[in-house]
Amino acid sequence: MHTASPFRAPFARTFAVSLLLAGVTGLLSASAFAQPALPEESAQGEALSPEASPPKKGEYLSDWYNQDLMLIGSKDISFGPQPSDDIYLEYEYFGRKGPFELYGYIDVPKIFNIGNSHDKGVWDHGSPLFMEHEPRISIDYLAGRSLAIGPFKEWYVAFDWIYDHGSRKENRANTLYSGFGTDIDTHSRVNLSANLYGRYQWENYGASNEYSWDGYRAQLKYIVPIDKFSNGASLTYIGFTNFDFGSDIHKDNPARTANATVATNVLLYSFTHLRFTLVGRYFHNGGNWEDGSELNFGDGDFRARSNGWGYYAGVGYQF
Repeated sequence: MHTASPFRAPFARTFAVSLLLAGVTGLLSASAFAQPALPEESAQGEALSPEASPPKKGEYLSDWYNQDLMLIGSKDISFGPQPSDDIYLEYEYFGRKGPFELYGYIDVPKIFNIGNSHDKGVWDHGSPLFMEHEPRISIDYLAGRSLAIGPFKEWYVAFDWIYDHGSRKENRANTLYSGFGTDIDTHSRVNLSANLYGRYQWENYGASNEYSWDGYRAQLKYIVPIDKFSNGASLTYIGFTNFDFGSDIHKDNPARTANATVATNVLLYSFTHLRFTLVGRYFHNGGNWEDGSELNFGDGDFRARSNGWGYYAGVGYQF
């Protein structure tokens, strides 16, 4: 899924103000009491923007490396035990060159300094940078032959690196998923791919699984072209589901869970350069937090809310 933006400044200001009036409030504070510290960032470890459509020659800066800038507003995002809201800037890239399939994004959290007292970002000692990179390397291409088996038409070595540069070590995360992936022939308009990773965890906001192999991720991505319009726009549905399982983080903390699921649903309305996204994302034990568990991070008791829907809206420029 995803500022000095190339799209028109008046529209960007209107968009930001409308999101503020709609109730964008902020992120959870990263101060902790008797629990691991929490992230002080906005995107919280998942790509929001869908993979950009393949560029047409002459329309963009590169005929294979696709880029865009997006301004994104988010609400009720449950990668921590309390839902977070934010407005942030995202640079996204996507492309395929030889054996290398590239996808990633870099976020600047809380770009307009909008949020409540718990929202920490680039301007108030929170995280100034959050990023995720998901390269895959084609095994078929390196082997010089097709390794297709049934519907599995191409195989990859796959990685997913997530990094949050928190203001101090306790507010920093650094995670590497590595494994294998494949593209699946659906014999339909649906583009489908899957990845299976093992997770190595460096920093993790002070949690007990730091500097260890801890758990796995099964990932499914799907893209469905819906329609093209006479004004030159197209409408596409993009989805991806991450199922994290097998973590040991719950063994010394009953508020954490071994498993977590996030299912993201994106509607992309795009012209040659201008792009609009609406996103609904469902969380189950988001961030490996047990929904309904009793917590206290120094500001009073509360119950975790890590199940439920979160929402995003974005406008961007593809170049």
